[in-house]
Amino acid sequence: MNARSAPEAPLSTQVSGAVPAAGAAPAAPSLVSPVLLMLILGAAVLTVSTGLRQSMGLFLAPVMRDLHISASSFSFAIALQSIVWGVTQPISGLLADRYGSRPVIIGGALTYAVGLAVMSLANGSALMDLGGGVLAGIGVSGTGLGIVVGAVALLVRPERRSQTVGAVAAAGSLGTILLAPLGQAWIAAYGWRTALLAYAAVAAVMAMLAIGIKRAKAPVPTAAAGGIQAADLPLGAILRQAASHPGYMAMTAAFFACGFQLMFITIHLPSYLAWCGVPPAVGATALGLIGLFNTGGTYAAGLLGARFRQKRLLALVYLLRSVSIVVFLLVPVTTESTLVFAAAMGSLWLSVIPLVSGIVGNMFGMKYFGTLYGIVFLSHQLGSFCGSLMGGVLFDLTGSYSTAWIALVAVGLSAFALQWAMDDRSPAERNRGTSLDTGPAPASA
Repeated sequence: MNARSAPEAPLSTQVSGAVPAAGAAPAAPSLVSPVLLMLILGAAVLTVSTGLRQSMGLFLAPVMRDLHISASSFSFAIALQSIVWGVTQPISGLLADRYGSRPVIIGGALTYAVGLAVMSLANGSALMDLGGGVLAGIGVSGTGLGIVVGAVALLVRPERRSQTVGAVAAAGSLGTILLAPLGQAWIAAYGWRTALLAYAAVAAVMAMLAIGIKRAKAPVPTAAAGGIQAADLPLGAILRQAASHPGYMAMTAAFFACGFQLMFITIHLPSYLAWCGVPPAVGATALGLIGLFNTGGTYAAGLLGARFRQKRLLALVYLLRSVSIVVFLLVPVTTESTLVFAAAMGSLWLSVIPLVSGIVGNMFGMKYFGTLYGIVFLSHQLGSFCGSLMGGVLFDLTGSYSTAWIALVAVGLSAFALQWAMDDRSPAERNRGTSLDTGPAPASA
């Protein structure tokens, strides 16, 4: 049989690039291939983790009212969650690189559930900080994007990595569509404490989903990505390369803006809308709409990342977010303008994920992806800490969110400038002196 008439490879081979051994008997047909099943389970874990985390802003007003604490006190708990998430993300990534993603996700899911349960028992800021800050932060680091994206990226060929990561990250945003309105309904019907206990039960489901996630081996690295050289180096040498790479450091610094903008919106948008006289239900609807439009936006970013230079696309995301915020501030705040803003921001929400993960993989290969992505993500979480806390502090000091919104625009424009000019060559290409503009495009471009 000639190559033109050969039968098409099964889905699992197409996705992962695995090739059956010569003379091996064909595998028994199944409704869902093992690789596709792992992608589905990864997306499901990400759906729950993201949906829970992005719904925390719904608890701000009822907790303030019931516990008589300030906006900055609640914001500090969520900001602490962000910083703990960021600090522990490189550790979670290192554990996933060494032992696989399944035990990390299971441990993270159970810690997340315990954290939300502790948060529900709070009578002041102490348990709020411990449960919603420290424990939930550790839980998110084990169940969030850094771990799931790393597991997914190992399953696919480099040329399909951007699309696949984009698809899984897009599916992962669907949780906000369900969990934000559901959380608002639980708060209204049963109170915020019972709603948090229900969220804790939902978090525990991630541990059961993770049982089916098996460990994947890193694909053979390519010379285009500088992966052959990286595969021969120990972790310490790779970390030294990353620390001395101006492009990696620029992308890390720019990622601060992503966390700064998104966490402020997640936590303070419902409160800001209430301050502007918009009905509380609109805040939950806006968060759900962000999740809905994030699905299409993230998937589109993955597709575009396979065709165009990822650093340029990433810079444009920061620019378009800042423009969207400016427009939102210039028009009257109404239900309609809020929903349009939510749709615009949702389209750009997690679109950075396939682009950042693609750049990290292209520059350093996949052997230590979890660790290197975790370091970049630490900057994101420092931004989340500052964005969340800044919103509460400025509101308490000024009685307004105006200054905070202006800060979001300034930080976003700075990230655009950093990202647009970054050096996205691998260390091997930098050593060869390959030109930034005339050299070969990244492996997935």
